[in-house]
Amino acid sequence: MDFAAGTVLLVNKPLHWTSFDVVNKLRNALKRKYGSKIKVGHAGTLDPLATGLLIICTGKFTKSIDTYQAQEKEYTGTLLLGATTPTLDAEMEPDHLFPTEHITADLLLVAAQTFIGEIQQVPPIYSALKIKGQTAYSAARKGIELEMKPRTVTIHEFELTEIELPSVSFRVVCSKGTYIRSLARDLGTAVGSGAYLTGLCRTRSGEHKLTEAWEVPALIEYINDQV
Repeated sequence: MDFAAGTVLLVNKPLHWTSFDVVNKLRNALKRKYGSKIKVGHAGTLDPLATGLLIICTGKFTKSIDTYQAQEKEYTGTLLLGATTPTLDAEMEPDHLFPTEHITADLLLVAAQTFIGEIQQVPPIYSALKIKGQTAYSAARKGIELEMKPRTVTIHEFELTEIELPSVSFRVVCSKGTYIRSLARDLGTAVGSGAYLTGLCRTRSGEHKLTEAWEVPALIEYINDQV
């Protein structure tokens, strides 16, 4: 691979790493190997508590990042019913509890189908969206209240693959800009309860699949072994 001229790398982002952690790890490895700075960027942020496919572009291919970001995405994950958290995932402790006794598998399956198609979705307060010149998560951590406006996203498929109440496993195929944390929250609301994301993995982006991705240590070793 000609990293300097440009290439596309598929990487499995480790749990607790930010997307920029992966970019910086690869950028530093390339700089050590080739002695000069090489452009490196990612095409689509994954939250620290998410794992899975991260598309990394180097060199001239960084100009194609917007194209890769716009592609359809597929995720698998789990959510927990009966509570919400400020971050809509397990990064923070639950702040509100809700009843779950009335929830059945049939109720969940019917509710999930109401999200198929073009929907309005409110992004999480703790997100990388920029509002009034600052990221939403930075403002939230400072106690600054920002209005998170709904935006249009498309859910192509929303399959509940395993229901072991209060835990639910799922698979989602969706458009760019979809927040799976928001989808988990909204499913909880739809069944008269609360919910937050407990696990997430991006399994596909466009035609690229997680099964084709490098593990970070193996990719670093490959870079170091280049002549």
